[in-house]
Amino acid sequence: MNQRPDGRNVDFQDRYQRGHATPRPDATHVTEPQRPSVPPQPRGSGPYDAGRYPRRGGKAKRILISVLVILLVVAGGTYVWADSQLHKDVDLSKVIERPAEGDGTNYLIVGSDSRKGMSAVQRKSLHTGGTAEAGQRTDSMMILHVGSNGPTLISLPRDSNVTIPKFRGSESGRTRAAMGANKLNAAYAYDGPQLLVRTIEYNTGLHIDHYAEIGFTGFANIVEAMGGVEMNLDKGFKDKWSGADFKAGKQTLNGAQALAYVRTRHAFAGSDLDRTKNQQKFLAALANQAASPGTLLNPFELYPVMGAGLDTLVVDKDMNPYLLAKMFFAMKDVNSGEGKSMNMPLSGSVGGNLAWDMPKVKQLVNELKNDQPVTVTSDR
Repeated sequence: MNQRPDGRNVDFQDRYQRGHATPRPDATHVTEPQRPSVPPQPRGSGPYDAGRYPRRGGKAKRILISVLVILLVVAGGTYVWADSQLHKDVDLSKVIERPAEGDGTNYLIVGSDSRKGMSAVQRKSLHTGGTAEAGQRTDSMMILHVGSNGPTLISLPRDSNVTIPKFRGSESGRTRAAMGANKLNAAYAYDGPQLLVRTIEYNTGLHIDHYAEIGFTGFANIVEAMGGVEMNLDKGFKDKWSGADFKAGKQTLNGAQALAYVRTRHAFAGSDLDRTKNQQKFLAALANQAASPGTLLNPFELYPVMGAGLDTLVVDKDMNPYLLAKMFFAMKDVNSGEGKSMNMPLSGSVGGNLAWDMPKVKQLVNELKNDQPVTVTSDR
């Protein structure tokens, strides 16, 4: 016991009651020690964040970005290369008195009998005859309309009776007088692609937006680069002039066979009309195979095919690889049934040439210009 200055005795109980010292802990109430507070850590600084333990998705993301960059560089380089390979020799701006542009895009696709670059051995094996310097003619002519109602492919028989109007010479630049009634392929023979476009536009009233032409050599080389094109022939036929010798049924045509198939006319009673139908079938099948994932996604398939085609392809000055690809995909759609293929409507013959059914032609052109569904049919 202790004694205070005033003489009072103070025991421990009194000390605790008056609060002069630390209170005695109560056995029935024990306070747990508080844990030190930890301020929240910003995202990315935790023990499992990048730096100590990288996230699993980070590496995959970097790989994906790298692959995309590489693909973009390759695609860009391919586009530039392909554009540089195109022979942009046709200047449609020199065509005079052109009809107004309509909706959609109209391609004039021409197959010429050019033997440029062919050796004597090739001309013999492909049954083309002639010489490498021989004048060119058009073996096939088609208008491909690409619009919002599916593509329409229209064959123009080379023996069509048309008027060759006045025109501007492609080399001289001088205006030439009209030539009157002629076969359609005579326009190309007289002054090449520009007069052919002028003649088609004059006789149809349809504006041609782009031009694409391929010769014998390029055609055969594309087919060879693709490893052949599979066709299912309804009937077999032979033609000593083109070298055709086919049996009915499914088969793969190589370059020489494909050229013989699209050139054959003497084996058919309908002559040029049957040939144009075969040309449509083959070109649609070729486009379908060329635009397939197996070709587009395989560089060992794609680049040889592109190289073979671009080497002899002649186009207009405004054509580019994108528009060319658009054309091929439209032809693929024709083959898959999403489009329509037909001959130019005919009404008979004039002097041995095929006469167009002009009321039907006018209706057809009006539907194409307004990008409407094509309702016109061809009976031949």
